[in-house]
Amino acid sequence: MIPDSFSTARLSAERLTSDHLPELLRMHRDPDVMAHLGGVRDAEQTASYLERNLRHWADYGFGLWILRELRGAEAIGRAVLRHLLVEGVDEVEVGYAFYPPFWGRGLATEVATACLAFGRRQLSLRTMVALTSSDNLASQRVLLKAGLVYEREFVHEGAPCSLYRTRDGRSEGADAGT
Repeated sequence: MIPDSFSTARLSAERLTSDHLPELLRMHRDPDVMAHLGGVRDAEQTASYLERNLRHWADYGFGLWILRELRGAEAIGRAVLRHLLVEGVDEVEVGYAFYPPFWGRGLATEVATACLAFGRRQLSLRTMVALTSSDNLASQRVLLKAGLVYEREFVHEGAPCSLYRTRDGRSEGADAGT
């Protein structure tokens, strides 16, 4: 079973709840955070996003986590491990997003590696994917560091994306924290 909360060397993660709506609204209104995630979302789109992600937790027992620095009070980002249709195929996606002051510090690699470890160990997944916009070179570097490999370009929800996949059915990144 995937934990409702976990920590890595520098992050704490807590399962998404309906109480996180204000944080999602803040995140979805930030043009820097949302630049590679489909653009800024309004309140209705964010409420729908929250509902979909809460339903995912209820249906599958894993999903989206809100991230904070260890012993920090303020949310700094989010991480996700969830089902995603990729050209009609049910895949499990690993993903992350951080506010700009937390970019370039290795936090995305840290949490992506933890999510991949949960997918391998707790869900026994042979393969997982990650999507990033084709021009998001920083995210592409994160995915490579976490042990995924580039697979191909494709169009997802009307936008060009790069698809990355765990190598030989597994990530070779470092182990997740507890």
